[in-house]
Amino acid sequence: MKVLLINGSAHTKGCTYTALSECAAAMEAMGAETEIFQIGSNPVRGCIGCGACFEKGKCVFEDDCCNNLADRMAQADGIIVGSPVYYASASGALCALLDRVFYSASRRFTGKPAACIVSCRRGGASAAFDRLNKYFTINQMPVVSSMYWNSVHGFTPEDVRKDAEGLQVCRRLGQNMVHMLQSYEKAGIPAVPMEAKAFTSFADGK
Repeated sequence: MKVLLINGSAHTKGCTYTALSECAAAMEAMGAETEIFQIGSNPVRGCIGCGACFEKGKCVFEDDCCNNLADRMAQADGIIVGSPVYYASASGALCALLDRVFYSASRRFTGKPAACIVSCRRGGASAAFDRLNKYFTINQMPVVSSMYWNSVHGFTPEDVRKDAEGLQVCRRLGQNMVHMLQSYEKAGIPAVPMEAKAFTSFADGK
């Protein structure tokens, strides 16, 4: 059982990483394998809506980490996305990346449990949390919950380590993720396959 944690911050060892590490430690204590994927600070392209991924099965752009991340997400049993809060939303680089990952490879993630964690200094956490959860709910991915909204507060990693409630939420999220995966494994029930998507244009009624 493997859970992929995605650090959507340019800082590899910052506040978001601290929250994800707390979650990962809780999952490892329950026997799960974890990996933290760093998107880093290299430039990330935005989706241009070219549609080439429908034919290629992957994003046409090969000069950033998009296709590598999609492959790792497909191989993982569960996914947790972490992001700093910028202007009451998730990191722009992370959203640009996830737009392309989910647009090009969402069928590979159907049925995988997923969750997100956000890190803010003071406010905007709930809006960023809602933004990221939409990637999961639109792609038939069960959202794993904790005991409160998944957020930590602090300006530095040291601040985050003082957020006792936030860290507890991260640990419980990790425990609930492993519990859900163990339940799925024990039940042995496959995910419901995705049917062909219906598209409705409200302009012409079709």
